[in-house]
Amino acid sequence: MQFHQHGYVSGDPRIKPAAGTGIDRPAELPELMDVLIVGSGPAGMVTAAQLAAFPGINTRIVERRGGRLEIGQADGIQARSVETFQAFGFAERIIAEAYRITATVFWKPDPADRSTIVRAARAPDDTTGISEFPHLIVNQARVLDYFAEVMAYSPARIKPDYGWEFRSLSIDESADYPVAVTLVGTQGESSGVERVVHAKYVVGADGAHSPVRESIGARHSSVHANHAWGVMDVLAVTDFPDIRSKCAIQSEDGGNILLIPREGGSLFRMYVDLGEAEVDGSHSVRNTTIEQIIAKANKILHPYTLDVKSVAWNSVYEVGHRLTDRFDDVPLEQLGTRLPRVFITGDACHTHSAKAGQGMNVSMQDGFNLAWKLAHVLEGLSPASLLATYSAERQVIAKNLIDFDLQWSKLMAMRPEDMEDPTELEDFYVRTFEFPAGFMTQYQPSMIVAGDGHQDLATGFPVGKRFKSAPVVRVADANPVQLGHHHRADGRWRIYVFADSAAVGDPSALSDWAHWLSTSDESPLLRYTPAGSDIDSVFDVKLIAQQDFEGVDLRRVPATFMTRTGPFGLIDYELVYAADPANDIFEARGVSRDGAVVVVRPDQYVANVLPLQATGELAEFFAAIMQRSR
Repeated sequence: MQFHQHGYVSGDPRIKPAAGTGIDRPAELPELMDVLIVGSGPAGMVTAAQLAAFPGINTRIVERRGGRLEIGQADGIQARSVETFQAFGFAERIIAEAYRITATVFWKPDPADRSTIVRAARAPDDTTGISEFPHLIVNQARVLDYFAEVMAYSPARIKPDYGWEFRSLSIDESADYPVAVTLVGTQGESSGVERVVHAKYVVGADGAHSPVRESIGARHSSVHANHAWGVMDVLAVTDFPDIRSKCAIQSEDGGNILLIPREGGSLFRMYVDLGEAEVDGSHSVRNTTIEQIIAKANKILHPYTLDVKSVAWNSVYEVGHRLTDRFDDVPLEQLGTRLPRVFITGDACHTHSAKAGQGMNVSMQDGFNLAWKLAHVLEGLSPASLLATYSAERQVIAKNLIDFDLQWSKLMAMRPEDMEDPTELEDFYVRTFEFPAGFMTQYQPSMIVAGDGHQDLATGFPVGKRFKSAPVVRVADANPVQLGHHHRADGRWRIYVFADSAAVGDPSALSDWAHWLSTSDESPLLRYTPAGSDIDSVFDVKLIAQQDFEGVDLRRVPATFMTRTGPFGLIDYELVYAADPANDIFEARGVSRDGAVVVVRPDQYVANVLPLQATGELAEFFAAIMQRSR
């Protein structure tokens, strides 16, 4: 975390000075706003937290509840989500609070007595070192609390407007604020009061029964019958030996349990399989009592017993595999002829079972993907055509998730004796680990993802996939750091410049590239940085040298990498890094010794890999994305 650039900060450095719309932010919901977010779940809160970094954008988030979520709902946090938390500045704190999953234990019917269960296998959670961050369990309510803190501490000072429910919307493209939204109060003096507000853009993060989705006519199609689950967060006394491990438990004829230990050392969650839900639409399974769920759990756990002492939360729900045909308000037949004004995220556009633990994780990536694009367009940095990439990118990812979840759910429901291989379930879990961990996402070529023509220059940074961090050494102070951890959720593009083998400062391809970036009329840095803004306000350019830190002389580093910012023109010493001899990033990520430029989007996905000599290609890439700021 960097601070003091504008003067000494004596208080909490996480609290940024209010600016723009954050100064004297009205407590009451205004009539006009740039972005209206409907729903304060994971997707909505990530969207708001990212937009909170842009105080020039008037963002409001409404929620029909009267206050914050307190308990229940999702709890699994995959490593990709923890990387995202790092970008928002709270990964370390939530890791300390959470339960950490290191393995999954598989229980199956005992071949000697199939009425009982026996431990069959223990699969490590990550055998490949796919991320430096762990797989966590922590209640969704706490995740939302952390995002709420980010919003409140950001320059825009955003807080949810509780007690407002979405009813309908209409769009008039001739208006300055084209989307008219009807809201109805649900709390206190505003209960039953109808209000119409106007926004430039609306984000529906309002759950599986999304009224926003219905209002834009998007089709939410089912690809699999509903499955019913009884879920309980409990404190209990049990002789089941793996009660503090994540477990997939299959019984002979009683169904199965997904056991999730919770944070704090005592609480745990059980997803108890109640079977396929009724197809008649009666939803009678929802009448299942907590006593019936406990009894079902005891049957599955036999010969072990579960004596529940306290139920913190429980629910019965039906989850189907459903996917919306589009994630914005542009009908499929009108693609390319108009631009979107309304977007849907999270459960509003994709739902799936709890077995793969993906709901909250994928929803947050929806919000992260969309928010920086809205910011770019509203700030005048990018054309509105950028917004069409949200539905194009995320709808494919949701489809892949549902396909995966169907496979996983089918295996979980099968009896071991019906499998071709008795170890098929745990083998599938290990073989496909990269997918549920959140790292199989790979965006296809578009205006913001280049082709892979130069991929051989950095094989460990696949174009379209998230930037995988690696250790480096900061030259200014010899501190070892993770390079990717400096990628904050501030809406900026990252340009990582991996030097060629010449000493930094000597005539080289690196020196030529740095000169071009700081002087050429084609330089994205000069063309798209708004007048009057710090030179690093849109692009964060970092240098990684092949030599160790003692082999890099800061006095000889090109000025491009010694940026001066703020009212005092202070030098930023966190832009120049050296390879760590103990874990050389060039070796670890397959970066060419001839150097390379790796361009990373504001949501941490690799957008382009280029040689140092390809300045024209770099200029052309950004010309399709950016426009000269107003």
